[in-house]
Amino acid sequence: MFSKRVQKLSPSPTIAVDVKAKAFKRQGVPVINLSVGEPNFKTPGNIRKAARLAVDKEISFYTQPEGIEELRFAIVEKFKRDNKLSYDISDIIVGVGGKQLLYSAFQVLCDKGDEVIIPLPAWNTFVEQVKLADGKPVLIKLKSPFHLTAADIKKVLTPKTKILLINSPSNPTGAMIDPEEMKKIADLAIKNNFFVISDEIYEKLVYAQKHVSIASINEKVKQQTLVVNGVSKSYAMTGWRVGFAAGPKEIIAKMKSLQSQMLTHVPNISQIAAVEALTGDQTSVETMKKAFAKRRAFCLRELRKIKGFSFAEPEGAFYFFVSVEKLLGKKYPTSSAWAEALLEKEKVAVVPGEGFFYPGYFRMTYAASDEDLQEAMIRIKRFVEAEK
Repeated sequence: MFSKRVQKLSPSPTIAVDVKAKAFKRQGVPVINLSVGEPNFKTPGNIRKAARLAVDKEISFYTQPEGIEELRFAIVEKFKRDNKLSYDISDIIVGVGGKQLLYSAFQVLCDKGDEVIIPLPAWNTFVEQVKLADGKPVLIKLKSPFHLTAADIKKVLTPKTKILLINSPSNPTGAMIDPEEMKKIADLAIKNNFFVISDEIYEKLVYAQKHVSIASINEKVKQQTLVVNGVSKSYAMTGWRVGFAAGPKEIIAKMKSLQSQMLTHVPNISQIAAVEALTGDQTSVETMKKAFAKRRAFCLRELRKIKGFSFAEPEGAFYFFVSVEKLLGKKYPTSSAWAEALLEKEKVAVVPGEGFFYPGYFRMTYAASDEDLQEAMIRIKRFVEAEK
């Protein structure tokens, strides 16, 4: 009854845990949900005001599939300001979040059997979308602290290598690619003529080093790179569903054609809100970043107190990726079983490492309230001590 490509598709483990946690909450159970990558802040007031004004002006008609010009101009300026990258608006496309643009990119670039290199641990969606495009995911298992190097990539390069997918800062680890290593990766891409898709959605949430876009290294690698970003994480706009991508005109044009058949365009009210996000007062971004930095420091301190845990200090994003390998055994043979028990017994939701193709670990977000994080640390510690 179903197509082969859908039958080989795995559901999102993050969403599955989030759904279960929310079901508990509806029943009145005091769950602390550290599973989903979503800032706990409200969308800034100036952005909400821009959207309300758009509604009042009855801006409710179709727009261009690739996004309104005003937003694409704002994105061009954003790349110039933040990344020292020069693009034309014809190099820009707006999509329904970064996820949809990644899907479009793989559909446009992959033929059956084309190899896509993906460093692990990785967001489950990367792998599933490559499979949906009939590509072949080639997985590199990185060791903690999960820093991708050009040498890692060389080990898996073949004549069928079509794309390298990078995500710096990373979901789920918060790891960032060293700037010098990024240059070596760019040289490798040029020499071996493979394309780079760079997911930079967490670029404004960095704590240990400056974010560097691989496309900014030189013009040659820029012509082989699609940069995917959006307003979800930096501006607390996850539900507005606005992502954007920049790359060679030919690829953007094909993505536009595909998008026109898939979804017509991103809702125009969301696009107008995104214009304000990118061009308006940026104070809220720094305010949120400071709050995340404070929560990161708190979690770092508290997680280090829990015997049996080990982890690399995250350099960006808002996640910890924690090893529980020392705690696994007959009772909880996998990190999935361990995380399930944590949810059942202490009502703390985290995502097991299996969801990132990296068993033995769990991911927790610190994009939660101070109160929730404080209580979560108490519950997690209590769970670990009770299960010894």
